[in-house]
Amino acid sequence: MDKRDRTDLFRKRLLEAMDRKSLSRSALARETGVDRSTIGQLLKDDLSRLPNAQLAADAASALDVSTDWLLGLTNRPERPGDIVAAAMALSPAERVSADAQLMEWHHEAAGYKVRHVPATLPDILKTEQMLDWEYSSFRDRSLELTIDAMRNQLDWLRSGVSDYEIALPVHELQACAAGTAYYLGLDKEVREHQLRFIADLCEELFPKLRLFLFDAREVFSAPVTVFGPSLAVVYVGQCYLAFRETRRVRSLTDHFDWLVREAVVDARNVPEHIHSLL
Repeated sequence: MDKRDRTDLFRKRLLEAMDRKSLSRSALARETGVDRSTIGQLLKDDLSRLPNAQLAADAASALDVSTDWLLGLTNRPERPGDIVAAAMALSPAERVSADAQLMEWHHEAAGYKVRHVPATLPDILKTEQMLDWEYSSFRDRSLELTIDAMRNQLDWLRSGVSDYEIALPVHELQACAAGTAYYLGLDKEVREHQLRFIADLCEELFPKLRLFLFDAREVFSAPVTVFGPSLAVVYVGQCYLAFRETRRVRSLTDHFDWLVREAVVDARNVPEHIHSLL
């Protein structure tokens, strides 16, 4: 970039940042430890003057922007550490699906496709009997809150505001049908009702709801949800790892689409597959 062009851009961005922070020339001079006249010279239209490295860094720090942005080296005003923090954040994950953060993300993705790989069966497709069994160790209001949240999520799903694609290992339904692994000890009637409930919802809500089954011996996925084009969340147990940087979200979207391409049971055939397990 030509020096005059860089100077003009620096002056424009310095004024913009000062206005955003409500800092006068005198206040910025005090924050950076220079004379007011030095700031005035940087802002003069008829001078092609850039600050030295120390002043540029001090001004950027005082204005909560990056030095690279002031100097025209990037179009992102945030400091590198702030960009990383915004692009990837940890949020607490409540044991109950009534987690307010989770519902907020669903609403944030209104109008966009939501792609979901659950840890077990999808919470949004669970029956009250299944939730009662899963949360039997909780003696407070967790179960009541969870059931209410499940109903709200199901209402949201039925509203058709967003399309939902869910990718699930085929062995999860097999284990539920057989009462093995995670479902060991769960009453057969509850398991069968749960599977029929999923089959009925898949028939009722297709194509707004599409459930794909993949073979975990061939492909693998950690629990992840992609909320539209700007947010992807990986569930790691006690917290969610949330990504907002475009390329990271795109990578996890591509990962999910790969699971769909590798599915051994297509969404159209899931109800029939579930009935065959029963």
